[in-house]
Amino acid sequence: MSEQDETPGYRLRKELPDEVPVTARADESAEQPAEPALTGRQRLVQGLWPPRLSRAQLIVALLLFGLGFGLAVQVASNSDSGNALRGARQEDLVRILDELDDRSQRLEDEKQGLEKQQQELENSSDQAEEARKQTVEKEKQLGILAGTVAAQGPGITMTIGDTKGTVRADMLLDAIQELRAAGAEAIQVNGVRVVAGTYLTDSGKSVSVDGNKINTPFRFKVIGNPQDLEPALNIPGGVVQTLEKEQATVTVERSDKIVVDALRAAKQPDYARSSTR
Repeated sequence: MSEQDETPGYRLRKELPDEVPVTARADESAEQPAEPALTGRQRLVQGLWPPRLSRAQLIVALLLFGLGFGLAVQVASNSDSGNALRGARQEDLVRILDELDDRSQRLEDEKQGLEKQQQELENSSDQAEEARKQTVEKEKQLGILAGTVAAQGPGITMTIGDTKGTVRADMLLDAIQELRAAGAEAIQVNGVRVVAGTYLTDSGKSVSVDGNKINTPFRFKVIGNPQDLEPALNIPGGVVQTLEKEQATVTVERSDKIVVDALRAAKQPDYARSSTR
């Protein structure tokens, strides 16, 4: 071993690798091509496409699509109904408007009646007693319609004289139907109460009402508004003119108090039962 080998500085340089010239690294970096810089628009496009949708975003998109489709269908439906009204005649529009006004008035009257009943129940010191009174009153009203209780009030008396026996059952039935249409609330013919199920038949030269034979003169006692009942019978081509063509005599008298006291027995249904519990 030479003295040069034993020198510490020489031994350290021998163990280290050879130094790489700086010029070589510069040459290597120069050989690699530089990537072109992206513009702001290109970076925006790369951020938006392809879309990265999560499951929650997809569900929200489907819900919004369904909502928009429903709104479109509703708008189209309203447009169709509007087109139908625009194509209607003036007379049809007036009739539809009158029907809507009548329906609105009936609903308003019913609403006021219910509000009045509610107020009476709320203001009554004894709500149970007030409810009982209303129940009794309702029972009386239903009894009048069913013919199970007597009734009195303003109305008319119509007397039909038939000396030649030309009045038939269908003519009397037309009179009853005309009176009902005019607002009659209770009707009695020669002591027989007329109800919803009343039927009239010819019985020889006379007429039977619900199987009860009645003879001339036929006397109708009717409770209702006289100002509506009498004009309904005297309209051109109506009940009075039809009977007079058959050589029958007809007299109609108004009265402030008509008593309908003929009663019908309450029939117990054989099969029907109340569904309330």
